[in-house]
Amino acid sequence: MFGSPASHNGCGEGRDGRYYETPPVVVGEPSPGDAKLARKSKKKIGEILIEQGSATQDKIVAAVLESKDFGKRVGEVLVEQGACTEEQVARALAEQFGVEFVDLAKPEASTKIDRSLLKTDLQKKYTMLPMRREKNTLLLLVHDPIDVDALDTIGITAGKTDIGGIASRTQLAEYISGGSAGPDLNSQLVTSSIDKSRDSSRDSSKDSSRDASRDSSLDSDAGAGANESGIVRLVDRFIVEAVQGRASDIHVEPRKGEVILRYRIDGVCTVRDRIPKKMQNPLLARLKLMAGVNISERRIPQDGRIKMTIDGTVVDFRVSACPAVHGESVVLRILRPDSARLGLEKLGFQRDNLDAFNRIIRRPNGIFLVTGPTGSGKTTTLYSALNDLNTPDRKIITAEDPVEYAFKGINQVQVRESIGLTFSAILKSMLRQAPNIILVGEIRDREVADIAIQAALTGHMVFSTLHTNDAPSAITRLIDMGVKPFLVASSIQAVMGQRLVRILCEKCKQPDDAPDRKVLRLVGINEEELANGTLMKPVGCAGCSGTGYRGRRAIFELMTMNSEIRDLAFNRSSISKLRNAAIRGGMRSLVEDGKIKILRGDTTASEIANFAQIEGFDPSEISQG
Repeated sequence: MFGSPASHNGCGEGRDGRYYETPPVVVGEPSPGDAKLARKSKKKIGEILIEQGSATQDKIVAAVLESKDFGKRVGEVLVEQGACTEEQVARALAEQFGVEFVDLAKPEASTKIDRSLLKTDLQKKYTMLPMRREKNTLLLLVHDPIDVDALDTIGITAGKTDIGGIASRTQLAEYISGGSAGPDLNSQLVTSSIDKSRDSSRDSSKDSSRDASRDSSLDSDAGAGANESGIVRLVDRFIVEAVQGRASDIHVEPRKGEVILRYRIDGVCTVRDRIPKKMQNPLLARLKLMAGVNISERRIPQDGRIKMTIDGTVVDFRVSACPAVHGESVVLRILRPDSARLGLEKLGFQRDNLDAFNRIIRRPNGIFLVTGPTGSGKTTTLYSALNDLNTPDRKIITAEDPVEYAFKGINQVQVRESIGLTFSAILKSMLRQAPNIILVGEIRDREVADIAIQAALTGHMVFSTLHTNDAPSAITRLIDMGVKPFLVASSIQAVMGQRLVRILCEKCKQPDDAPDRKVLRLVGINEEELANGTLMKPVGCAGCSGTGYRGRRAIFELMTMNSEIRDLAFNRSSISKLRNAAIRGGMRSLVEDGKIKILRGDTTASEIANFAQIEGFDPSEISQG
């Protein structure tokens, strides 16, 4: 959260943990950043934190020692160690520099920000917000008051700048990515002609630095279609923006006269930009080059991967290019390394389902299936289970297409059908590796299903996914593939169906005093449950980009096999009979699991009715909060 250290001998905390209190030597008129550093308090940040009661002397000493060893800021180390919060360090920095601390989580904070005073791309790049102008000086809300290079670079286009306040980096990043009501919120990546001419004159200035030139208008370079650096910056910028904005996918879709850029956030696609058609070819070529695929091949689908470091975290992107009428459609699936390590508790399990899930995955043998449509979180659930089971006393092997997340201590194999390395070939080899646990990315055909069942019956625990609408349908699907019913009945331990639903934003959700009774009836909420529950509705704020929802959680139905269900499977019974038996055996349906989250105020009835695919529900009839 503290940016890069000052590159001169001015006041500020050095990488070695010392505090330089001599004002910088200034030739001519001091820069705004140098002037601010010269007014810095003589107190060290550690002393201020102790006075505020935010940290102890021992923690400060330990942080100073570590900062010397690893070249980090003392405040940065304190946050990493959990000794302080980002907000506490930001408050201390504000006192140290004699400026205002701004808590962006409070509604009144928006009155201190005027985003029209600074271009959005500069706000995002430097994680700063414009506050106001005083005597021709633009006052900025920053997280790192010592990053004078950023202030000077912004000053090239925005005029004289100074520090007006300090906030935590996380709050700044969330506020910027979430947006505000400022007129610059919906500005396109391709800037106006006024911005182009300003940026062009800045680029020709003898004082413009390399960093400054990188902030020039994207379209002034990329719009020409021939300037490679403009396309590089455009692609880098929208990838970083998508990751910081919690997107799961980036869609680049050529249309008749333009290229549409869309982000999928919390399962919903939103249009981010409309890029000129003349940029289509260099844009697609850049994405394909980054993904390592043939840029001259436009007739067949291609798959690739991109790996980038964003905000200090390595992020993988799975790239798919597919020929279309107006040009290749490219989709980047963002694979966040932390999403597979959330922990089972944060996936959305109710306590009884979580306890049953933990018992099942720790059984010595059998098959555990997770079902649901594409994008329902099946892989994340299985990876979270493997993360819990990944101990030195267990050998785990996976066969995946593709390998989405890399785990230490797990043997992961990538399917490559072009050379004969298929699911079935990998599974046959796995059985000779004596694993405890096997993960098969997906059971697609009878051959893979037969080998998985053979592995389960010979003492291995097998995890896999299946594309069915609910848990009971997995039984009939396997039998329809040609697997013998007695093998299905004897090998499967449990089947779990799941969906992802959006969770209401904690900052802006409000009690719903007039819920839609029709939707409540569809999800089975009666008047008594309504009276005892707490229904909430989406409102919309900067933190959730005005949608009223922020983040997603899963709803589950966990069908544990018992003697009745095994008999029904053996006799090829219908899905309805299997479902009724599963409910008698304790399975809570997707809708019932969703009801708990509705009555607890976590989500809305329309979300559950939509994603649980309740018959008779029409999403178009529901007003969007």
